[in-house]
Amino acid sequence: MTSTIPTGTSSRTTTAGDAAPTDVPCREDYARLATELAERTEEKAATRQHAKGKQTARERLDAFFDDDSWTEVGRFTGGDVRTGNAGSAVVTGYGQVQGRMVAAYAQDFSVKGGTLGRVEGDKIIALMDRAITMRIPIVGMQDSGGARIQEGVVALSQYGRIFRKSCQASGLIPQISLILGPCAGGAVYSPALTDFIIMTRENSHMFVTGPEVVRATTGENVSFAELGGARMHNFQSGVAHYLAENEDEAIDYVRSLLDYLPSSCQSPAPRYDYEPSDEDEQAATRVGDLVPVDPRHPYDVVAVIEALVDHGEFVQIQELFASRIVIGFACLNGQSVGIIANQPKEDAGTLDVDASEKAARFVRFCDAFGLAIITLVDVPGYRPGTEQEQAGIIRRGAKLIAAYANATVPMVTVILRKAYGGAYIVMGSKSIGADFAFAWPGSEIAVMGAEGAVSIMYHREIAAVEKAGGDVEAERARLVEQYHAENIGPDLSVQTGELDGVIDPTDTRRVLIDSLALLATKDQTVPHLKRHDNAPQ
Repeated sequence: MTSTIPTGTSSRTTTAGDAAPTDVPCREDYARLATELAERTEEKAATRQHAKGKQTARERLDAFFDDDSWTEVGRFTGGDVRTGNAGSAVVTGYGQVQGRMVAAYAQDFSVKGGTLGRVEGDKIIALMDRAITMRIPIVGMQDSGGARIQEGVVALSQYGRIFRKSCQASGLIPQISLILGPCAGGAVYSPALTDFIIMTRENSHMFVTGPEVVRATTGENVSFAELGGARMHNFQSGVAHYLAENEDEAIDYVRSLLDYLPSSCQSPAPRYDYEPSDEDEQAATRVGDLVPVDPRHPYDVVAVIEALVDHGEFVQIQELFASRIVIGFACLNGQSVGIIANQPKEDAGTLDVDASEKAARFVRFCDAFGLAIITLVDVPGYRPGTEQEQAGIIRRGAKLIAAYANATVPMVTVILRKAYGGAYIVMGSKSIGADFAFAWPGSEIAVMGAEGAVSIMYHREIAAVEKAGGDVEAERARLVEQYHAENIGPDLSVQTGELDGVIDPTDTRRVLIDSLALLATKDQTVPHLKRHDNAPQ
């Protein structure tokens, strides 16, 4: 079999199996060959990807990095311009995002289905090594058919090396994954080990076993979307952290997310020049109006957060999953912080297994990267029921305890309206490690609500009134009011030191900013002999 190789000025014929030709193109010809091959390859990639409503790997990286700021590494690794081999199925490079250096790779589905083999694995691992050495974030854009079957165990081993490298980078540098196409089999654990996963509504899929395997083994007929689509992972499994409408929105979200993250655990939290504005001051003074006095009335805690932070800008994480609790990033006086808040408009803001795990991992992330934690509390307790007990609320709820208890970053907590029982303790209380804890006037802080406490403590007295033919409801109301006055409220917590003060809602933003300023020099080192704890996982 013969093949003709263009050289720009002439061609030569080679025969399969022959020794390498001696008429190697000169440097100028080689450069021209490389340019021509790159252009043809990108044109083919664009034709294939655009037909599916997807961008090419290089188009994605162009959109992600600042204009003309990124450098590709190893363009033709695994290829040969003399034979027309375009190289590997992954594009790697580094450049600037909002002026800060970031490493990124994008799998190229137009080349061998984006599958991963020895060359692709080596390129990704080399980029991760560079990111770890330089202490810069790494972003991976997944669009792959998985391990390259033709390379067998070699391809599988590359995944193992990538997993290990990702674990080495975890907590050291931020890791973000964009799922922009298929991601199946063992490949799903590469993004699963990263800090944040962003999926697009139409083209993103993640699953360990595909629909055909599921059908063959269990008889269950399930679609790609039902098994591992973006909606499922954002609403149900909690695997994903953001649901984007398209690739451009997904990339923009990652760029915004990086604004709030340090480049590594050794870098300070981002801080921006902030000029006080009338809009922020007015919003802060109206924050109390957003929270109804009646503890049973719902409200949107996101509106409270936006009234307290700089410019009202709040980047939510996992907005669609476990919506009983809200997590995300914002700035206070120019300082990037992580915010956790109960969401009263969703099941009264109770803690359940999903909300506990969602908040716990976020606390651990903030602690790993030196981001101060602001906790806004309005929680009636843990969600009751056999479903929660069987789902492991004890084991999984304990994750939130371990996260707060082990955190060393500055932590400031504000109780907006109520905090009952064990949920009060685990939501960033002083007893579990908060540096400062405050409450709004009228806040209810107790082991349980007055109605429940009266039913337990005074059931005999109420039964006696009923037996005597008295007004049971009137007696119950009297006891509830008495219990409320004696046991519920911030005063006792202030007296015992569990609260640092009762603050007017209009002062909340100022108190948070002042507290963070005071904690700016907090010693965050924890010298100990143990390798790590064994908290529930």
